[in-house]
Amino acid sequence: MWPLKVRLPKAWTGCLSACLGTWLAACTVGPDYLRPSAPEPPAYKELKGWKRATPIEESDRGFWWTVFKDPKLDSFEPQVELSNQTVAVAEGAYRQALAIVKEAQAGLFPVVNVNYSDTGTHLGPAAIGNALGTGVTDLTFMYNAAASWAPDLWGKIRRTIESDISGAQVSAGDLANAKLSAQALLATAYYNLRAADALEVLLTETVVAYKKTLEITENQFKAGTASMADVATARAQVLTTESQAINVGVSRAQFEHAIAVLIGKPPAELTITPIPLGYKIPDIPVSVPSTLLERRPDIAAAERTVQQQNALIGAAIALYYPDVSLSGLFGFTGKGGLAISLANEIWEASGAITDPVFDAGLRNAQVEAAVAAHDQSVASYRQTVLTAFQQVEDQLAAIRILARQQKVADEAVKAAQQEVDIYLNQYKAGTINFTAVVVAEAMLLANQESALAVRQARFLAAVALIEALGGGWDTGLLPTAQALEHINPLIPRL
Repeated sequence: MWPLKVRLPKAWTGCLSACLGTWLAACTVGPDYLRPSAPEPPAYKELKGWKRATPIEESDRGFWWTVFKDPKLDSFEPQVELSNQTVAVAEGAYRQALAIVKEAQAGLFPVVNVNYSDTGTHLGPAAIGNALGTGVTDLTFMYNAAASWAPDLWGKIRRTIESDISGAQVSAGDLANAKLSAQALLATAYYNLRAADALEVLLTETVVAYKKTLEITENQFKAGTASMADVATARAQVLTTESQAINVGVSRAQFEHAIAVLIGKPPAELTITPIPLGYKIPDIPVSVPSTLLERRPDIAAAERTVQQQNALIGAAIALYYPDVSLSGLFGFTGKGGLAISLANEIWEASGAITDPVFDAGLRNAQVEAAVAAHDQSVASYRQTVLTAFQQVEDQLAAIRILARQQKVADEAVKAAQQEVDIYLNQYKAGTINFTAVVVAEAMLLANQESALAVRQARFLAAVALIEALGGGWDTGLLPTAQALEHINPLIPRL
């Protein structure tokens, strides 16, 4: 935890004299920012034996989905950034954060108002005692420019600007994270849809195989070597599997609808041609753990939040010091319309210093609250880092273990298929009963579904690993503090 010592000012006059030199080089109270430490392992536990692919620096940053080499997915993913409404919300929040920076920067400058007034006064003859019966009309005008300025002598405004700039960087990180999350959700929905396509194909092909078994059973019944119960069992097997194939359409439709919404379209406007899930799982580039802190937008946003809260400590400490305000007015007033001349000039200048001497502990409480908020942000940052490492380790383990499971599951499918073939031949020869065939065929389908589920999980784990690694993003894509400092063109470059 970063140690903070709050010290009440004893003599602010010395700092005031230094600050009057130039308001941009004025005193800035409060702690300067130091990036907090975070837990960082030297290596990933689950990376042992992992075959590293091309370093992530050489991959196509941002377009991470291209590693899957799926043209359809490639056509969907770019639409997320353009049309996804969750991303649009985050983009609006980022623009709002930029406006807040400009708003805070405006506090560094004087406020100037121009005023003009023209007043006509008429007095009738009775009011002025004019025996001739004529009144008097006076026209009085005033034209002036008034300015007021509260110099940021102690850095309260500049600490607020620093906080708002960090807040804008937080919003930029949130925007990048929203894009990455939506893109990963799209890829997940896409591969779930393709797995549904593959399952439907599997069940449809199984129905065809079961119909052949039914035909064999019917022939055996006609020959008197099988019972009607066997025929009924074979027919039920066909119908049950047909029902399962139809039911796949429910989840497939939902995945298709999800994809439509993720790319900002009503579900009615998107129809995806069925294509079964492929077999090629891409190699995912994995760098050393230290780079993860620079590659995850959520980690970057959490770290920027720490600086945001750190700057607010300084803004709270600045409340201990007196506020100085300056104001002035120059203009003209007189009669005769716009008769502007030195004879009609008016001017006014004033200065004020406000120094609360008793606030019942208000400022102490405000500093304590700012310190507590800072400590919360540090803990949140460290937890975000820990969660990120956990997510990477989880997916590394999943990919490694699922690859092993895939080999076993595929072998199980081959063995089950061989068993079915043998039992069918034996059933045709009349050496075994139909129950053995039914059990073998059910086992085959279960193994095929299991192998497909493992393949689906491997694709989803690949997507999740890329997301956990940041999708090729890095902190270099965040707007720099220097750039944000000058979004107000009035801010000079020192």
